[in-house]
Amino acid sequence: MTITIIIIVCLLLLLGYLFDLTSAKTRIPSVILLLVVGWASRQASAFFNFPILDLQQLLPILGTVGLILIVLEGALELEMDKSKLSLIKKSFIGALASMLSIAFIITIAFRYFADVSIPESLVNAIPLCIISSSVAISSAKNLTGTNKEFVIYESSLSDILGVLFFNFIVLNSTITLQSFGHFGLQVLIISLVSFAATILLSLLLSKIDHPIKHAPIIILIILIYAVSEIYHLPALIFILFFGLFLGNIDELKQFKWIKKLNPYEFNKEVKKFREIVTEGAFLIRTFFFTLFGYSFHTSEIIETETLGLAIIIFFAIFLVRAIILKLSRLPVFPLLFIAPRGLITILLFFAIPASQRIPVVNKSLVIQVIVLTALFMMLGLMVTGAGEKKSEPPKILKSNDEALLSDMPLSDEG
Repeated sequence: MTITIIIIVCLLLLLGYLFDLTSAKTRIPSVILLLVVGWASRQASAFFNFPILDLQQLLPILGTVGLILIVLEGALELEMDKSKLSLIKKSFIGALASMLSIAFIITIAFRYFADVSIPESLVNAIPLCIISSSVAISSAKNLTGTNKEFVIYESSLSDILGVLFFNFIVLNSTITLQSFGHFGLQVLIISLVSFAATILLSLLLSKIDHPIKHAPIIILIILIYAVSEIYHLPALIFILFFGLFLGNIDELKQFKWIKKLNPYEFNKEVKKFREIVTEGAFLIRTFFFTLFGYSFHTSEIIETETLGLAIIIFFAIFLVRAIILKLSRLPVFPLLFIAPRGLITILLFFAIPASQRIPVVNKSLVIQVIVLTALFMMLGLMVTGAGEKKSEPPKILKSNDEALLSDMPLSDEG
């Protein structure tokens, strides 16, 4: 039995890798295929009378670790300079305005369909308002530079703002001036923690002289995130801050204390660290979405009682997105299609307190919204994919090492 499980896990991971390799040509997000593989595995188990395993308790753990690694992976890829400020501003406004607008629409819909209070409706609506960075970032690999950067910024900020908004509403049954003061204090504390932890982890990455150095740092990142969550601090701010710092060390070389890190050697370590984070994110993402697909019951996907509401939410998401993209003077296509729900939606759905759950927001509704938004993204990228690739001329980019070498003064012998 043990050997059989090992074989199955290896085959699933290799399938996930194959999906990742072929997604650039097929335009089918690997997440869709992983969900299908997970669902098909359950059907095959039932058909051959294999025991159906209850793995749902693993989902929050895998999802949390996956979220950390995926946001960190995205942040490591982003370049921060003055030319990016306008894009960051648009990403922030777009993520916030989209989340609040959709939350308002869905809250009204829940109020009408379920006849529950506004606070209860809002708590249940927020998970459906957040763009999943785990799906969006992996699906944006084929986009051109500016569009890809916008998706990474927007989806990462959507995750952070969504978790902040969710925790704020859950912890404050009645919203007062004191509630906002407490919220501001939390943001201030996590900002200080982020700054101190980033310096400490960067020094460890630079100074540890041991073959095993990246794994302990990743473990410390997860530990800091978990401890921050216990105290209801917006821990994703730390992940984003740390990733942006590591990925943009060259922009900070004018500061004296940065020179202590030996930027040239430090960039080599960051490159290795990024590779490990990318591969770790792939493994966790593959496990998570395959297990989530495995947890599907066919009846949950085609549940007619929630399908109408799921379609209303689907149209609300993309109508609001089209308006915001237009107002922000950003290209509506292909960005319109990239607003999937996924990992963060599932995590927050599981985190809704039992006392605040409403019957209409169940696993069927969550699955249907995730599937509808993912399919829409897949079809949209298929239709607009060719034009997207041709719209920007090819650029010759320097690697990190080449960029660093070009900045180094030549010796007399050179």
